[in-house]
Amino acid sequence: MPSKIFRPDSQYKAFILSLAVIGLAYGLYKAVLDNYLAEIVSMSQFDRGVSEFFRELPGFLLVFILALLYECSAEKIFKAGALIMLAGMLMQSVIPANRVLVTAAVFVYSLGEHMQFGMRSTLALEYSQTGRGGAALGLQNAAYQFGTLAGYIVVALVFGFLAGKMSLYRPVFVASSAIIAAGLIISLKMTGQSGHEHTVTRFYFRRKYFKFYMLEIFYGARKQIFFTFGPYLLVLFYGAGAMAISILFALSAIATFVFSPIVGRIIDRFGYKIVMIMDTLILVIVCFFYGFAHHIFPKDIAFIVCCVNYVLDAVISLASMASNVYVQDLSDTPEEVKATISTGVSVNHLITILIALFGGWIWQVMGIETLFMMSAVFGLFNSAYAATVNAEEDRKIAG
Repeated sequence: MPSKIFRPDSQYKAFILSLAVIGLAYGLYKAVLDNYLAEIVSMSQFDRGVSEFFRELPGFLLVFILALLYECSAEKIFKAGALIMLAGMLMQSVIPANRVLVTAAVFVYSLGEHMQFGMRSTLALEYSQTGRGGAALGLQNAAYQFGTLAGYIVVALVFGFLAGKMSLYRPVFVASSAIIAAGLIISLKMTGQSGHEHTVTRFYFRRKYFKFYMLEIFYGARKQIFFTFGPYLLVLFYGAGAMAISILFALSAIATFVFSPIVGRIIDRFGYKIVMIMDTLILVIVCFFYGFAHHIFPKDIAFIVCCVNYVLDAVISLASMASNVYVQDLSDTPEEVKATISTGVSVNHLITILIALFGGWIWQVMGIETLFMMSAVFGLFNSAYAATVNAEEDRKIAG
């Protein structure tokens, strides 16, 4: 029961409801974006990489944005994020299908999204009752994921019944704008003045965390290839429609929801080092089939193989939780854990924006096979570093 997790004097109801509503808007948007960029905007592989560069850029800039807003409460930043998201979605609803303008709209929406993302954990912890912080974090994430999943399902149903009868992309963007506006109105009820954590407003580098930073770099590189170019391959090469992509996203979301606690228990049972190494061995197989399936199977079978591997990648990506457990073992205080993980997010985004920018060019010039083999290589480097992890020894390195 939420009432047993959050303080009764907090605005947790508006917070959770706003997250679910905005998650629904994101689900609608994400489910159609790849098809819109390919079919209407006619973005090539390289163009898609450029648009993803600008979509990921706010994630890297977040640490500087929050530093500039250090006097604002977490509630104000959360609401400002919703307002900027609304502006980006309204832009997407009305602008011509021009590559530059569409990329600008993607950037604006992503800026607001990352601002909200930076405040979710802060508000969940601030509103939680003593000793219930973990449950509060889990509930706020579940609320957003539930909304996102609902968005995927709605798109699958709408495109299943109406595809071919009318152009549905702009109506989806308009609907998403209206839903974000509703989420913003709900968030206005959050009148508290929670101070956001200053540990996320600056970089926090210590020598003993060097291996963690490297793990974040390799994970960010291989994750970005699948996140950006995995669905776009299905759209461009296999001709997957918006209904098929939204169903795939829904299945992926359900799989991660089901397997997340299982992976967590595996980390506790076998240790984070084993999980980080085994994750890569599976990844190499996933990357091989994603890049070469069309050489091995008939095209219709290869499409199914790629879809299965996309869901499998989402599940094995959960192993990234293991590196956070490693940080916890290395750290001396909870504040140090939060600061280090926040810095890891910025380091992660630094490599993802570079992979997004150059990944499309690699695909266009060298082929999709090369791109996904790169993902496997990054995974192998990740394993090589994971094999050297030893919290007891690494802790002796001067901070």
